[in-house]
Amino acid sequence: MHNRRKRRWIPLVVTLLVVGVIGYALFQTINHPGKVMQLVTGKKSLIAEVNGRTNVLLLGIGGGNHDGPNLTDTIMLASLDRATNDVTLVSIPRDLWTVDSNGNGGKINRMYAVGQEVDNPKDGLFLASQTVTQVTGQPIQYAFRLDFDGFTKVINLLGGIDVQVERTLDDYAYPIEGKEDDTCGYTPDQLKEFAAQIASGSADDTAIFSCRYMHLHVDKGLQHMDGDLALRFVRSRHAAGPEGTDFARSHRQQLVIEAVRNKIFSIGTLTDINKLMGLYNIVQSSIDTNIPQNTIPEWVDILRGMQKTAIHTAVIDFGDSDTGRYGLLDLAPIEAQYNYGSVLIPRLGGTDYSEIHAFVTCELATGNCPIGPTPFASPEPTATPSGTLKQAK
Repeated sequence: MHNRRKRRWIPLVVTLLVVGVIGYALFQTINHPGKVMQLVTGKKSLIAEVNGRTNVLLLGIGGGNHDGPNLTDTIMLASLDRATNDVTLVSIPRDLWTVDSNGNGGKINRMYAVGQEVDNPKDGLFLASQTVTQVTGQPIQYAFRLDFDGFTKVINLLGGIDVQVERTLDDYAYPIEGKEDDTCGYTPDQLKEFAAQIASGSADDTAIFSCRYMHLHVDKGLQHMDGDLALRFVRSRHAAGPEGTDFARSHRQQLVIEAVRNKIFSIGTLTDINKLMGLYNIVQSSIDTNIPQNTIPEWVDILRGMQKTAIHTAVIDFGDSDTGRYGLLDLAPIEAQYNYGSVLIPRLGGTDYSEIHAFVTCELATGNCPIGPTPFASPEPTATPSGTLKQAK
């Protein structure tokens, strides 16, 4: 089975990056027209690349008052072929087990947060990029992080989006922001008893603490969504029936991404300078990136061209036993080596990412790399040290 699909959509983070760089370039054109034209018309590219590719790490976080605000909910490697302008997107599960340079193990989604805890605010991007390079074997030149607040504000500024919902969604356990620790009126003694029941598996947290959750309902058909509803629609993890799967969640994200792309790249949006600058201001306050400002005009030309090129996707996951689709990962045993947590590891075991390296290399080269029962045997990629992300000083 193939783990790859061709799409004519641009992921949300890339879409917002397009808006950001176009808005920034517009701002610079108004204030420094001579400088911008020199950058755009210069013959030498200012954007770093290795072996004809520019790799950008795309991260999505909760931010603000969300639990674990710097834990990455979305981790994606975007690889741009500089000759064709085609893009390959490789999705990495947030529960993948990794070990940092100090020997500390944990889920890959914590690496940005760990980096942000040190003195240098750019270490989050560096550590996350370093870890994704370890997993994929691909050098990363740039990184871009977006938070949920930016997501909702952009959609609201666009006037909402129209999403073609394919199946009715009912999630009776969607967490209400700010109520994660609400006692729901129970006494300390009751809370202690409930905690023991939940720990033993004899009671369900969502049933006992119902005040912490809401019923999210979205009807099938064309639905107009504001930013809050769109965010809930793509984040829902506990929907009833087939919408409760990770596959369904990924598909809902695609539907919203397509709706956002259509709205942003509509003629009306691109010709509305006030709205474009408003979008840029929102994105600017919701991102963390190491993309140099002097490369922005060149990115504008590249990203505008992406509207006409195919964007391919590949997923690193543990497959689907119901359909017989093989994956590259397995569930790790619940033991001390993995902090007794529910995590994913390479099916070759531990932190042996060699098969993932071969798969990603194949995807970038041919885009036709079905995963079978036996490991990939293609050659390992050669990561050029000078092309990797440099740690901020």
